[in-house]
Amino acid sequence: MREPRSPGHCGDSIAGLRSWDDGVTAQAACRRGRPMADPTTIDEYLTTLPPDRRGPMEEIRRTVRAAAPDATETIAYKMPAFRSRGGRYLVGFDAYKAHYSLFAASGRVLEELGDELAPYLSGRGTIRFPASGPIPLGIVRLVVEIRDAENARRVEPG
Repeated sequence: MREPRSPGHCGDSIAGLRSWDDGVTAQAACRRGRPMADPTTIDEYLTTLPPDRRGPMEEIRRTVRAAAPDATETIAYKMPAFRSRGGRYLVGFDAYKAHYSLFAASGRVLEELGDELAPYLSGRGTIRFPASGPIPLGIVRLVVEIRDAENARRVEPG
């Protein structure tokens, strides 16, 4: 039986491809038990990605900002994320070896976008965009708008 993964394990995130200053890859450092420094801002996070992955992550970031201009950037669950009204979680996003993920944490998004999201769904509500193609920014925008409206309903007195 496998040992359960400890908090902060390396996983298959592209974080495992990040390098340490001494030239040892983060994946190798993780195997050696060295702790990985966690970014505290989205800018810090993006600097740890390979250059070819930064552009698409910036596109997602800009799209979220445009769809929810009052949202604040944060790091949540060790990945870039946004919080909206009342500090509520809006969306998170991350880069993996073969895809980019958008985490909406909402069943409403699935209900409202149904067939539009179907080709990108993986598991319980994880939205995956293949790294081999363009990110459908229109879908990202719709997801953010739905989540922002959902958060607004939860915060506004009613």
